[in-house]
Amino acid sequence: MTNLLDRRLALLAAAPARPLLGQGLRGIERETLRVTPTGQLATTPHPAALGSALTHPQITTDYSESLLEFITPAERDIATALDELDAVHRLATDKLGGELLWSQSMPGPLPAESEIPIAWYGTSHIGMIKHVYRRGLALRYGRAMQCIAGIHYNYSLAEGLWPLLQADEGKSGSLRDYQSESYVALIRNFKRTNWLLMVLFGASPALDRAFLRGRPHQLEQLSEDTLYLPYATSLRMSDLGYQNNVQAGLVPPYNTLADYMKSLARAVRQPHPPYVAMGTRQNGEWVQINTNVLQIENEFYATIRPKRVISSGERPLEALCARGVQYIEVRCMDVDPFSPVGISLQTARFLDVYLLYSALQESPPTSLADGAENSANFALAVNQGRRPGLELRRGGAAVSLVDWGMELLERMAPVAALLDAQHQGTEHADALAAQRAKLRDATLLPSARALEAIREHGSFTAFGLAQSRLHAEDFRSRPLDAAQRQAFETMAQDSLDEQARMERSQTGSFDDFIVQYQARTPAQLCEEPCAQ
Repeated sequence: MTNLLDRRLALLAAAPARPLLGQGLRGIERETLRVTPTGQLATTPHPAALGSALTHPQITTDYSESLLEFITPAERDIATALDELDAVHRLATDKLGGELLWSQSMPGPLPAESEIPIAWYGTSHIGMIKHVYRRGLALRYGRAMQCIAGIHYNYSLAEGLWPLLQADEGKSGSLRDYQSESYVALIRNFKRTNWLLMVLFGASPALDRAFLRGRPHQLEQLSEDTLYLPYATSLRMSDLGYQNNVQAGLVPPYNTLADYMKSLARAVRQPHPPYVAMGTRQNGEWVQINTNVLQIENEFYATIRPKRVISSGERPLEALCARGVQYIEVRCMDVDPFSPVGISLQTARFLDVYLLYSALQESPPTSLADGAENSANFALAVNQGRRPGLELRRGGAAVSLVDWGMELLERMAPVAALLDAQHQGTEHADALAAQRAKLRDATLLPSARALEAIREHGSFTAFGLAQSRLHAEDFRSRPLDAAQRQAFETMAQDSLDEQARMERSQTGSFDDFIVQYQARTPAQLCEEPCAQ
């Protein structure tokens, strides 16, 4: 442990700061495809019984009309958020009739590209720009790739911790800047070690053969319709999934929030010749918001993002520029096919330890060479993370993946102990112990367990369907009580009413709305740091 980590742990263990450990916020966004009882993609519209995908606070869609996204409120205890996530799954299963929630990150059998429905959000300008953005994704990357699902983990430390840390370290400047740069430091540490998350929690070592749509690949055949890599942990996070050559090097390793914002600001303003050739309209209809490297900031496929809650119509960069970083969003977690809601409480407890460790640990500035090394380690972990004797690079030198992982878990032990003292239990230490066991015995890793189950069922799709049915049975066996049902009914109707109100009250043309929306990227980010 560094002296900085020791000092910060001692500060947080002291009486004045200890209660603040329980006041940070956690939230989960879980994506899942709707599928038919036989595992085919459900191409039906978003169920009206679930409310408006545009305005419902907990149930929306991601890329496709078929790709549900469940969002929990931000809670102080992740266990509470998981209970809320479970309730949404039970509601959705009840409202979907015979349809199922797909249990995997990688999709099962998909129809032809043209038959994968793009999400529809109504005719308001906000709804239409969300739809056109997704048309652009289809044009740029194809529809199949947009059907991949994941878990996003939103994490913040208590706002009251930042002034204590800043005062203890004698750092000058505004509290907002100190907080923002501390989150950026967390992100730097995350990028140095996020390969560990892929090894411990990656759960997509195989996929349906048709997903590749004839693209060249180096996968091996497991069964007639299943491809895999023998030691892969997360093909979702490999170059077959959410990696995009156009975005390679788009946001180089950054050491300040301004660096990050300027990189994204350039990308949403810089034309990309192939996209220019496509144009923004075809046959008089909008097909992408613009012809730039990114249509909007959210098109950047990052494993982690600095975030700030935004207002309706506000751009993420506007919010970060005006008010700084409020929380971080971890985006590299696979859906856990063995958990009905896609993530277990033990995994979430470990993430809390890992992210607090990343926030408190020394985080020196990074370089292009560091970034290349981090990316190479991540790629090795997703493609070969279970290979016996696999070595990564640390500071240019070879290091055993298992040895480095064990070292990191040991360094996290005091962080787990601190959180357990605050929780008055052992859940965080238990979560660490479970990860040590997985590093010692690779057969315990989710990717190994998934691969074994795929072999037992005969194919990726058969395993995915079996798990989807199993989870549906679990949800149906625990129906919501009357109060919960009524609360969701009210939420759904309120969201439908709000969408209707938006559509009735809007003014001006959609063309003008897009122009105004694009103009809201803070221009100063392309030339100079954000004004204070």
